[in-house]
Amino acid sequence: MTTKTSAVASAILAAGALYGQVVVADQDPIRIGLLVTQEGTFAKAGSDGIRGFELALRQADSMAGGRAIEWVLGPTDGKPDTALRAARKLVESDGVDLIIGPLSGSEGIAMRDYAKTVPDITIINGVSSAMETTFVDPAPNFFRFNIQGAQAGYGLGSYVVNEKGWTRVATVAADYSFGYTNFLGFAADFCRAGGEIAERFWVPLGSSDFGSVIAAMPDDIDAIYLGVGGTDAINFLNQYEQAGAETNLIGSSIIADQSVLTAKGSAKEALIGTPAAGWQAADSDLPEWQAFVAAYQGAWPENERFPSPSLFASLYYNATVATLTALDQVEGDLGGGQQAFREALAAVELDSPLGHIKLDENRQAIGSVYISEVVENEDGTGLTSRMVSRTDNVNATFGLSTEEFMTKVGLPSRDTPDCDALRGN
Repeated sequence: MTTKTSAVASAILAAGALYGQVVVADQDPIRIGLLVTQEGTFAKAGSDGIRGFELALRQADSMAGGRAIEWVLGPTDGKPDTALRAARKLVESDGVDLIIGPLSGSEGIAMRDYAKTVPDITIINGVSSAMETTFVDPAPNFFRFNIQGAQAGYGLGSYVVNEKGWTRVATVAADYSFGYTNFLGFAADFCRAGGEIAERFWVPLGSSDFGSVIAAMPDDIDAIYLGVGGTDAINFLNQYEQAGAETNLIGSSIIADQSVLTAKGSAKEALIGTPAAGWQAADSDLPEWQAFVAAYQGAWPENERFPSPSLFASLYYNATVATLTALDQVEGDLGGGQQAFREALAAVELDSPLGHIKLDENRQAIGSVYISEVVENEDGTGLTSRMVSRTDNVNATFGLSTEEFMTKVGLPSRDTPDCDALRGN
């Protein structure tokens, strides 16, 4: 597998077409544009996202609502301007009816704004998890079937305070929308539980040199919250190991994932014992998860996939299943500005591999949050995660009203949340 395309997409490209398998139907096929990273920090993650999308299509025999499905790849590099160009091409040149994607947080915000300019096209989010995408001036034709980053990080802060006794931490997080959002979920909970953030370090997405950050870490801390993912996480861990650091680590929602835990090299072993909160747990006992893992493992040879689905495969899979479900309900009818389809999509509830999912009034998922710890596989061949707990029905504002959330927590940023305010100081 290359870093730019999955085996499935490579085969399609080699055949001289950008379309997925088409099954003959009486009506014109429905074209779906797949917006997904194929270059940059999340290239490897994006390839697993394609696998999740492909698996959902295979299970539906590439049909929905009595119509065949074909798909067009819209590759991005995780940057909003690239995602915007790819989306425009999908709509204006490739003639897609729907878009599934994107993957990265700032891409999602760009797609929310783009959605408002193409009211007859529906965009179903892939993985991107910036809070603002559905919380601030949401687009009526943008739907997100994954909990966003603040939801995915919530519960971890109180866990490390109450179960680990870690009350003073420094944080290292990616300096962009998802980094702020996921940090907010952790930090709001951590501060409310009595924790103190000694110092916050913000690093650009795509960082390769963390030496100055590691050197500047305060001595009197219990742990470091690591809010980076993909190749950024591997770079940090390599340099952290070289510096001989041994401070406890707390993982963001994209740390305890197959895209990081299966990386080459020994530096990732520093993650053993690291708690993290996120969308899924590798050892979840949900029957839907176990069936999904078996289907994923059976769909590709071992050398063309992760040992277990990454969160990127899972979230693209859920988005695609939701899309196909709504298409079935409207019998493939995308007429009338796709209004009937959107009404069906807004009402879709999934008993997904990650738990029950339903949408709120902003078309944002309410779902489950898992807390896990990184452990060695039983056979000693690598790392995985062990589930500690699952909390269901977590909404976008942690159970607060929108007004209370804005007053007590606020929108994600470098400076949010204010720990003193949350602790009542």
